[in-house]
Amino acid sequence: SVVHIEVTARQEMANPFLPFENDPFFRYFFNTPDSSRKFKRDVKGIGTGMIIDSNGNILTNYHVAGGATKIEVLLADGEKYTAKLIGGDPKTDLAVIRIDAKKQLPYLSFGNSDRVEVGEWVMAIGHPRGLDQTVTHGIISAKHRRGITDPSSYQDFIQTDAAINPGNSGGPLLNLNGEVIGVNTVIVSSSGGFEGIGLAIPSNIAMHVRSEEHTSEL
Repeated sequence: SVVHIEVTARQEMANPFLPFENDPFFRYFFNTPDSSRKFKRDVKGIGTGMIIDSNGNILTNYHVAGGATKIEVLLADGEKYTAKLIGGDPKTDLAVIRIDAKKQLPYLSFGNSDRVEVGEWVMAIGHPRGLDQTVTHGIISAKHRRGITDPSSYQDFIQTDAAINPGNSGGPLLNLNGEVIGVNTVIVSSSGGFEGIGLAIPSNIAMHVRSEEHTSEL
């Protein structure tokens, strides 16, 4: 029920050759055309998602899929599908994408994040650094963490010490009953890698946003 997501996004960048565009030697050796101040390039990224129903709807982070021009989903059995964005909420950093697998898919059930207790054991599943189906474990370190991200965005995270790294974004944080109690979203780190502080959006918020996205689509 946990999937690997590969995205392609179009990024606009400043032209690095701009300071040299009028240099005849530079133009001769590098054969640069008349340049503009900016150019666009395709950037690839990875993330995680979770299948939330048998029809191929997948919950992930908005920062994974929201700005993508192409989304591909790799299932645990090795099958790959092109996905489309169904709906997204940048403020909570949640999005729903869909694949047409033409078959019934296994999916995860959601638990009640309000009942989660500090010290409770949890597991995270995702694709850190592209390593598919990686499982890590830890505990709930704290609840209701605020002041971590942009003040205008969602601010009520579950904190865990289960190892979460780039590529885990959008993957499930599970209780020992296998129920989703959070969506892994961000790490607090000075190195860019895991330092013991991972943050997840509570499942009750994710279920509410998911329902709104499905309703708006219909």
